[in-house]
Amino acid sequence: MKRLNFTLDDETVQLLDRLAKKYYKGNKSQTVRAALESLAAHQGHDGWVITGYTPTRAAHDVNCHSCGSEQDEGNVLFKPVFERGTSPAAIQSIPSEEWVECPSCLETK
Repeated sequence: MKRLNFTLDDETVQLLDRLAKKYYKGNKSQTVRAALESLAAHQGHDGWVITGYTPTRAAHDVNCHSCGSEQDEGNVLFKPVFERGTSPAAIQSIPSEEWVECPSCLETK
């Protein structure tokens, strides 16, 4: 194990605290490691990655992509925002099905 010294702004410290408590039982080292691993995985990716979600109102009955629960027309759901990778085949590999997430599934991601 090696000790590193660096300075973080207040907002970053608060974010680190929140993420550590929510996902890693307060372990900040594990939180930073997971963030670095995620960053490394997304750098130079070939296909598509989800960079966020945007709210949308269901125009018809639809199922949640993650849990499969039925969602009624008019429900507020969340569509993924994709970022294209570097592969020339990325366009063909983007999911073609309708993809929405219910609020419950989005909260657990």
